[in-house]
Amino acid sequence: MNEIKSPRPLRKKRLGNVKACDSLSSRLDQVDANRSAVHAACEGIISVNAKQQIVMVNPAALQMFSYAEAQVIGQDLQRLIPPEQRAHHAEMVRAFLVSDQSEQAITDQDGLLGLRANGDVFPISLILSKSHSMVERGQAKPLFTALVRDLSVEQGLRSELAGIKNQFRRLFELAPVAMLITEEEIIVFANRSCLGLLGAKSLDQVIGKPVYHLIHSDSHAVMNQQIKRAVGVAAGSLCTMTEKVTRMDGSHRLVEIAIATMPGLEKSTVQMVLSDVTLQEQESLELQQSRHELRRLSASLIDTREEERRRIARELHDELGQRLSALKMDLSEVGAELHGRASQTRVVSMLDMLDATMASVRHIAADLRPLMLDDLGLYAAIEWLAREFERRMGLKVTVRLGHDEPQMDPRTSTALYRMVQESLTNVARHAHATAVEIDLGVEGKELVLTVQDNGVGFAAKALRKEGSFGLLGMRERALLLEGQMQADNTLFGGRIRVRLPLPRQLPRSQLQMPTMPWEQAPEEQPAFAANADASKEML
Repeated sequence: MNEIKSPRPLRKKRLGNVKACDSLSSRLDQVDANRSAVHAACEGIISVNAKQQIVMVNPAALQMFSYAEAQVIGQDLQRLIPPEQRAHHAEMVRAFLVSDQSEQAITDQDGLLGLRANGDVFPISLILSKSHSMVERGQAKPLFTALVRDLSVEQGLRSELAGIKNQFRRLFELAPVAMLITEEEIIVFANRSCLGLLGAKSLDQVIGKPVYHLIHSDSHAVMNQQIKRAVGVAAGSLCTMTEKVTRMDGSHRLVEIAIATMPGLEKSTVQMVLSDVTLQEQESLELQQSRHELRRLSASLIDTREEERRRIARELHDELGQRLSALKMDLSEVGAELHGRASQTRVVSMLDMLDATMASVRHIAADLRPLMLDDLGLYAAIEWLAREFERRMGLKVTVRLGHDEPQMDPRTSTALYRMVQESLTNVARHAHATAVEIDLGVEGKELVLTVQDNGVGFAAKALRKEGSFGLLGMRERALLLEGQMQADNTLFGGRIRVRLPLPRQLPRSQLQMPTMPWEQAPEEQPAFAANADASKEML
């Protein structure tokens, strides 16, 4: 009887085959997934077998080497390498195969080149890796994959960047303005202009030195503060300072230093631009001194002119007035003696002419300098001036003065009177106004004078008009008294506003006009002054 064999061993064998097939299928699926990823990669990927034959290449690599897939699959990898580098490449591959490394990078520093289909050579870098993903007759075979990068564009960019850096450095080096760069407050770069400013003969005298070594010791704290400020603000923002630098010969120069951090670099990298302003500072000081001297000269001329006006006004009032008064008295006596005669008419006519002459003398003397400015004060003089202007020009003049006239020295009162006088003259000549308002009073610690009209206002750049010195003279008077004058237009017309510092309490001696040479003692006056008291009543 035949023995029946059990089917269990056959069943186990079938189950083993099924598991092997599933495992193989899973690995094949993984290979397909990897292949899809490889084809989508932007970098060139080439896989070779143990014989260095190309078994897989992605589109990026095909485009890089200018080949079609059918032209390279199954071909030796040496086809993509220039002949002069094939031995070197084979040596690197053999060394990699026998090493324990699973991955090795070959960079552009190794000088590796690739060969395109048209024969062009270009620089490349490789990353070699070992794997066992290749399946041949159901078995996994060794597979070597290279990640290839085309460095021609990158090297071109590097070369272009190096050229730009070189141009920038030459521009920096040849700049007519002194420049230096510091890192951690140590000078790492200085251009030729900087060496010239510092009096250095070589870079060794500057490079590697602390920046404070160049700055005068009195300016170290300010420099440190400005550097910290520049580091704390946005890149490119400027912090400026004007300080003295010490040259190599020990002399000093005044420089303006602009400090800023370099964009894109560490905050500790600071750029400084140094401008020598020594000459400009000297010229500025000389200009200020010249202006000061001119202002003093102007003040002296104004004072001299006012004194001359006062002297002439006094002489017109006293000397010429006295003579005219005496002449009128004599003519009156002659007229009385000729009563009833025909010649008396001529004497009357002469007296009328004499009265007109005396009125003209009074008018001229008042225009030169009203005696009431010295005798009664500024407020009374302004009131009189306004009434005279109103009578002559037919304009309505409103005067508003403070309750109490502030104490002021003669120079201040004279300046304010002259500014009111010039303002009214300007209104009469140019404003075409029908009304004027004059305000003078104290605001805080200032004397404020405002002259407002309802005319056409001031023309543009009235203070700069060629040949016009009225407003310019007013401004100069205000500046001489450490004040300011402003001429502008309002909704109603032109306006002049003057602000002067309120004078401090003055001794009585300074509140009186100085005695002029012609104001002599009575016993030293000329003989014709004997009739002065009587003639003043008539004048």
